[in-house]
Amino acid sequence: MRVQSVLLNIVHVFGLLVGVIVLSASPRSFAAELPAKVPAWLKVHVGEGDDQIAPLVLQRARALYLRKVAEGAVGNACYFAMDATRPSDSRHGGLGRRFYILCESKRSFRAVSAGHGGGRKLRGVADFANAKRCAKNFGNALGSSLTTGGAYVTAETKESFKGYYRVSGKRNAAFIRPFVQFDGEGETANARERAIGGHAAVLLQGECRLKDPDSRYASEDGYVPLGRLVEYAGGRSSGCTSWSPSVAREIVAMTRDDPTTLYIYPEAADVNAVGRAVAGGRSLSRAGLYWNASCLKEIGSPSYWPKERVEPILAQYKRQHPARLRPPLPICKGQ
Repeated sequence: MRVQSVLLNIVHVFGLLVGVIVLSASPRSFAAELPAKVPAWLKVHVGEGDDQIAPLVLQRARALYLRKVAEGAVGNACYFAMDATRPSDSRHGGLGRRFYILCESKRSFRAVSAGHGGGRKLRGVADFANAKRCAKNFGNALGSSLTTGGAYVTAETKESFKGYYRVSGKRNAAFIRPFVQFDGEGETANARERAIGGHAAVLLQGECRLKDPDSRYASEDGYVPLGRLVEYAGGRSSGCTSWSPSVAREIVAMTRDDPTTLYIYPEAADVNAVGRAVAGGRSLSRAGLYWNASCLKEIGSPSYWPKERVEPILAQYKRQHPARLRPPLPICKGQ
């Protein structure tokens, strides 16, 4: 019996060792082994240059990623960050790079362009609209079209048909735009309710109705929308994160069935703290705060619009300004 007991213990220990080996080879193991300090290769990408990530933004993005990996929520080899305090254009006239793709196991860092929430201007009620270059207003209210900083995890990818666009001659192509849903926590917990996520910064303009009864997307009377494809990378959005078409395709491929984290700066506390510092004439660096200097000079002081304050305003405005019925699209000429 003693021999049998010893043999059973040996088998049990061997099983545990095999389990450890399997776990150590799992996709999540690389993240658990990431150093707490920023590795040397990544430090060259840390700063406030056009192609760098601010230290505070990187610190929070890494912390979120490691926490979600430890929780078992994500296992992707890469994670994302965004600095919404940066301008949409660069000093050299190109698009500003303020969205970051980090794959530390591959020693890979990329900075790409992204749009920020345009906000809204409610005539005679409230103005929390953002200019194209720099974001001044942030918030998490339903229907506000504002960016909300904080923690997100990528979720499912949805695809929606937007219409057709002309490819060449009379040949048309269906415009189907993937949308990566984000799930949040804390201030960003209503991300799904707000339909907040990421997609390509592309839309259709100049739409008309084209008779195409054979299309799988045709309406009951046999028409489909037709327009021209317009890219607005680096501009404003409805509160979602928007990327150039090529970057969007890459991110969709990276996150489909393989969730990861996205940290967006600034959070509500950051916006409010910077606002108080500016009002008091205090140095942000001395106060341990961060905001892109170029945009801060342009906007003067940022504002955060919480849902508890803004949603009643939006509801009142909607009651006073009921939505008008949109007229049907005109029939495309030449058919």
